[in-house]
Amino acid sequence: MLPASHARLGAQWEYDHHIVFDNSLTDSSYFYSRCVVKAPSQLRSLNGRLPVEHAIFHDPPNALSLEFRSERGGTWDAAVTLGKWRNRDIFFTGGSLSFWVYSQSPVNGADLPSVYCEDIDSHRTAPIRLSRFIKKIPAQRWIRVDVPLRAIRGNSKTVDLRKFRTVHFIQGSTDHERHQIIIDGIRIDRLYVTHGDTLQPPRGLSALGYGAHIDLRWKPVAGEQVQYYKIFRSVDGGEFIPVGIQKAGINRFADFIGGPGSSAVYRISLVSNDGRESSLSDTCSASTRAMSDEELLSMVQEASFRYYWEAAHPVAGLTRENMPGDEDLIATGASGFGIMALIVGTERKFVSRAEADERLLKLLRFLERADRFHGAWAHFMDGRTGKVIPLFGKYDDGGDLVETAFLVQGLLAARKYFDRDTPAEQEIRSNITRLWEAVEWDWYRRSTDSDFLFWHWSPDYAWHMNHPLVGWNETMIVYLLAIASPTHPVPASLYYTGWAGQSERAMKYRQGWSGSTEGNRYFNRNSYYGLRLEVGVGSGGPLFFTHYSFMGFDPQGKRDKYTEYFGNNRNLALINHAYCTDNPGHYAGYGDSCWGLTASDDPWGYGAHDPTPRNDNGTITPTGALSSFPYTPVESMKALKHFYYDLGRQLWGIYGFRDAFNPQQQWVADITMGLDQAPIIVMIENYRSGLVWKNFMGNPEIPGMLKAIGFVEEPSHSH
Repeated sequence: MLPASHARLGAQWEYDHHIVFDNSLTDSSYFYSRCVVKAPSQLRSLNGRLPVEHAIFHDPPNALSLEFRSERGGTWDAAVTLGKWRNRDIFFTGGSLSFWVYSQSPVNGADLPSVYCEDIDSHRTAPIRLSRFIKKIPAQRWIRVDVPLRAIRGNSKTVDLRKFRTVHFIQGSTDHERHQIIIDGIRIDRLYVTHGDTLQPPRGLSALGYGAHIDLRWKPVAGEQVQYYKIFRSVDGGEFIPVGIQKAGINRFADFIGGPGSSAVYRISLVSNDGRESSLSDTCSASTRAMSDEELLSMVQEASFRYYWEAAHPVAGLTRENMPGDEDLIATGASGFGIMALIVGTERKFVSRAEADERLLKLLRFLERADRFHGAWAHFMDGRTGKVIPLFGKYDDGGDLVETAFLVQGLLAARKYFDRDTPAEQEIRSNITRLWEAVEWDWYRRSTDSDFLFWHWSPDYAWHMNHPLVGWNETMIVYLLAIASPTHPVPASLYYTGWAGQSERAMKYRQGWSGSTEGNRYFNRNSYYGLRLEVGVGSGGPLFFTHYSFMGFDPQGKRDKYTEYFGNNRNLALINHAYCTDNPGHYAGYGDSCWGLTASDDPWGYGAHDPTPRNDNGTITPTGALSSFPYTPVESMKALKHFYYDLGRQLWGIYGFRDAFNPQQQWVADITMGLDQAPIIVMIENYRSGLVWKNFMGNPEIPGMLKAIGFVEEPSHSH
């Protein structure tokens, strides 16, 4: 069971505001690096990137290998760039560029590279020789190099290293010799003075074994002195070797050690900001074990649930957009998904009901005082104040009806689930009812003769964004809730003029995002890989279309004029699977057990990946396959086992699977994302027990809405 309370996670963001490189998630080369060389000089690279060194490191489990030969007439440049993740606030507060260096044989300072830096605006400093700051790298010993930023900047008035982006190691002197220097722990940091006080090791270390990994926990160490924790493992009575680090503010670590029957003993230490290391903690041990399919499902659900429990905003109790990321950026829709995850976590006893009551009351009270715009919340808000954050530009400073609908879907499921006659749950239900009834869905129709609901409204720019809600996509739940509203309803006819509209505007909208005329009138009726798609644009779009509106709304046996939605969703997921198995783009990794094209980060930013050459770039997103469990249990279980047993060393973290990966580019996402973890928990539970479906559909407003639209019940195609 997870603890009810958790420490503020600010230490994580403090760490991220200093680190440039600590470890690579990929094994062969570091994705966020770039190597350029001009003969006759030499620089070893893999895929144009720096190789990753696994045998020698300062911060386990790996480091960067800089292998070069400097010749007259040639040049080389090895650049290490900040990892990219959404909403990364780049603002370094340190006074020096520091890193650790190692060499198997001595290297004189005169033979070391030069360095220069650049900021996010591509302003560059002049090169500076490392020999000014280190006279020699002795053989087989780690040396810390500290280069004051004032020395790097020189007289430059344009470079702002608070907005640091890249450090370049470049050719210095030409000694015609081959060198290999291992580099690790690159930071923009303070110039620390070493203190004499003794560091106490962390306490309370415990371990729990699963199918291929062991989950470690310990009591958090308070104070600003912690830079990171270092994890040590001993196997078969051997010595304790370092296997990983965990940044300050997090007191959990997932260690992949192999299949069932692998045993290990663990200890951990604390590394301070000035580089000192504590003694090792007491030991604990655990073994991996064979796990049934049901146990694997519970394991994935519980790990993903931690994102919404342990990493929720400490003031708001709501869901952060992503981690790492902006610690105060709350995502409204992901928070609705997190509330549904809380229902599952309570039912599965990951937390107690009393703990869930307390968390839910906290977030409900926050939502009541947060900014609202005719009852709708913004897409993003500040977790400290509830004020809108216009992340997508100045026009995004008001209500977001789609994010609000995702939130309300979760609230209504919770209102039904938390049904006990206690003061806490009575308050939960009354607060949810008040929030739900205050949403002015009819306002977002824009006018009484409008055929659509609209996505955004701004108090300063009104309807400037002018984005009608047209399906097929993730927004079906908006129309369902707007029609179901007991206080601000819209006519049921909007379902067919807006969501399933046949107008020229609706057709152009569908063609615009998909590039296809197939399904541009909402119904499709074409077959892909032998699977008929009654509704959907092109080959169906990204998989989140079958998740976001259907986490609470149960599609089983629900038929409107066009299709029965469970069967249609199942075919859409099977088309996605068949496309990845066929792999027309010939991307590395794709196959029967490696599939799932949906919206996520990718090596170039963010994309809504789907089974078309236009929107497929080799990126697989675990939530795609895993959140499809109700539709494709066999195919989804194959993916789960492949992601975990075969790829887990890179993909699995303390909050379950990382957001996405691209084997073709040898890239793994650094982040866990709020919109992607909860659908895994919730849709697996809907497959297992129908829990969230039953509770959302059990609200009294739902049957009347279905009848008004014209839904009819028919035998379900569910498994």
